[in-house]
Amino acid sequence: MKCLRIAVLPGDGIGPEIIKEAVKVCDSISKKFGHEIKWNYALVGAAAIDATGNPYPEQTHKICVNADAILFGALGDPKYDYDPTAKVRPEQGLLEMRKKLGLYANIRPTFVFPSLLEKSPIKRDRIIGTDLVFVRELTGGIYFGEKGTKENGKVAYDTCLYSEKEIIRLAKVGFDLARKRNKRLCCVDKANVLESSRLWRKTIQRMEYSYKDIEVSYEFADAVAMRLIQSPNMYDVLVTANLFGDILTDEASVISGSMGLMPSASIGSETSLYEPIHGSYPQAAGKNIANPIATILSAAMMFEQSFKLSEESQMIRKAVDLCINESILSEDLALSKNAYSTSEIGSWISEKILSL
Repeated sequence: MKCLRIAVLPGDGIGPEIIKEAVKVCDSISKKFGHEIKWNYALVGAAAIDATGNPYPEQTHKICVNADAILFGALGDPKYDYDPTAKVRPEQGLLEMRKKLGLYANIRPTFVFPSLLEKSPIKRDRIIGTDLVFVRELTGGIYFGEKGTKENGKVAYDTCLYSEKEIIRLAKVGFDLARKRNKRLCCVDKANVLESSRLWRKTIQRMEYSYKDIEVSYEFADAVAMRLIQSPNMYDVLVTANLFGDILTDEASVISGSMGLMPSASIGSETSLYEPIHGSYPQAAGKNIANPIATILSAAMMFEQSFKLSEESQMIRKAVDLCINESILSEDLALSKNAYSTSEIGSWISEKILSL
């Protein structure tokens, strides 16, 4: 038996709904295996701004620091999206959380479910067998570099800055992950035009000597964008900078057929955070139609990576597979008349875990 301390950040939009179902599944796992989970809820994003004026309040940070892991829903609200002059934005809370918690490595798998291959916008023969992982640097690069405007706002700039130390830290996660998988790693950059990318490439080339069992390749980000659609199963583990990772992982997410299926983990120096790859989907908030599977699979990653509970993680994945195979699908994957609600899917998976 283990006592698991989990911080829960439901966030905005559909966040509270999908988090509720992931918590339900985790509670079934704890009951099945005799664990104790101590849930501690906190505000982030637009919900935190509305309550405190701060998208990542100090109280939320304390709760996260004292947790063994963090389960996060989604963040964002249209009232900020449509107001470019807003001084405080939900996204600032996400960047601050990543920086303060040292969440430097975003691990985003992309895989396919055999029964859902026809749901993908990409031809079946292109995507069958796809199983890749992006390792995206999360606390550096252009999102955190010096930025500003000049000439009365008519000129704007954002600076991309990376240190060798940041690259080594991130690449080590990628190399170690590749060693557990198919021993192939691709460094994604723009070394033909960017000085920061040239540092990425030189640093990883030096690291190759410590990972001689790993086959390493180097590709430009635009080429990878093309090949992800042409033949995604040529990749195993891809490491890349913050901006490229942000764009390419969203592109890769459509391979599975829905962003509502893919989980992610953000690995930190103090703790780690687990979240679905999709956003807050405000149009669906409160309608009980969102797909909770990405969040539930993020919880499975949490059990394996933060708690080293592989059997529990595998049981969640097995229950999700059974759910999908039996066409217990949300609106994004099913015909509307045959769709199951967010809560129905969460309950089905939770009950299946208890019966396995």
